[in-house]
Amino acid sequence: MRTSTVYRQTGETDISATFDVDGKGVIDIDTGIGFFDHMLTGFAKHGFFDLTMKCRGDLEVDAHHTVEDAGIVLGQAIKDALGDKSGIRRFGHFILPMDEALCLCAVDLSGRPYLVFEADLPTEKIGTMEAEMLKEFFYAVSYAAGMNIHIKMLSGSNGHHIAEAMFKAFGKALDMATQIEDRVHGVLSTKGSLA
Repeated sequence: MRTSTVYRQTGETDISATFDVDGKGVIDIDTGIGFFDHMLTGFAKHGFFDLTMKCRGDLEVDAHHTVEDAGIVLGQAIKDALGDKSGIRRFGHFILPMDEALCLCAVDLSGRPYLVFEADLPTEKIGTMEAEMLKEFFYAVSYAAGMNIHIKMLSGSNGHHIAEAMFKAFGKALDMATQIEDRVHGVLSTKGSLA
């Protein structure tokens, strides 16, 4: 069972998340930010991950702490669920169309965090969430999971479509990277470790 549950409580947020790598896309998400819930739902549904996330954050300030801390919690849950990463493919990639938007996402579960995020966002807000929080979310996931993430928008003019393409492409790429490969014995690394 590749599952994990993570709790994070600070003066700004109170978050719990359960993540199942080998799920069926069963989702129960409530962050208090409708658009963010929609994005996380797309990620989990198209990655075939089961994801439960409950968050209470200081939304009276803005969405920053909620979105960033949700990224930290999700990244930690992914890392914990994968354990020592024995047998996984490690790398994953996907190019996803969403109407006029086209997003490339590639990931490496190397144990080393790094984010490359190339996207021109046409609006300051999408729903009630600041568009700049998209990058902050993926940065937090990358560092908490020890994952290399590349996101590059190849085209797009609608902020909602651009963001949705990112999250769905990330789900598809992570699904590929976490699949068990019969030819991999131990971990797929010349160093013998993905930590």
